Amino acid sequence: MKKLVTVIGLLMIMSSCNQSKIAYVNVEEVLKEYEGSKNAENIMREKSQSISGDLDRLAQEFQLKVQAYQQTSSKLSTNDRAQKEQELMQEQQMIQQRQQMAQQQIQQEGQKIIEEIDNEIKDFIEDYAVSNGYTYVLGTSSQTKSVLYGEETLNITDAVIDALNVTYDPAEEESKSPEKTEEVPVN
Repeated sequence: MKKLVTVIGLLMIMSSCNQSKIAYVNVEEVLKEYEGSKNAENIMREKSQSISGDLDRLAQEFQLKVQAYQQTSSKLSTNDRAQKEQELMQEQQMIQQRQQMAQQQIQQEGQKIIEEIDNEIKDFIEDYAVSNGYTYVLGTSSQTKSVLYGEETLNITDAVIDALNVTYDPAEEESKSPEKTEEVPVN
């Protein structure tokens, strides 16, 4: 009987040596505080504003043409008036198509950047977990709530953000961005 108790005790000691090391990360917080996310957001905002400004100029030029037509339409023949109206309608449709194309382009680029940042963060957390001896790192957010409760000592969000930002190289991000997608022509 003593041998059985000794064997069970040894098994318990050995199994306790193989305990899993678990931590959790608030994914929303990492995304919000990661310099790469902030940089990408600023780039997309600037690009969107630039394209929007170009499209606004096109719309203003079109409005001036419409106003000029309205001022001179009474002096035009019926055929000339119909032709001019047809030209204006085609130009308006073209502007609307460019707006839609620009919006789709911005959405596609934004989605691609989000996927790249997600993968970058995921890869970083995997490396961080391995190098710090974690068996599991759980991700949580206000939407998923996959960790309903966790001791604050198991929350490694701040440590991950700090380490991730230390490794972030803005020059590396810029070297990725020359792979520009075709811009929507707005002339």
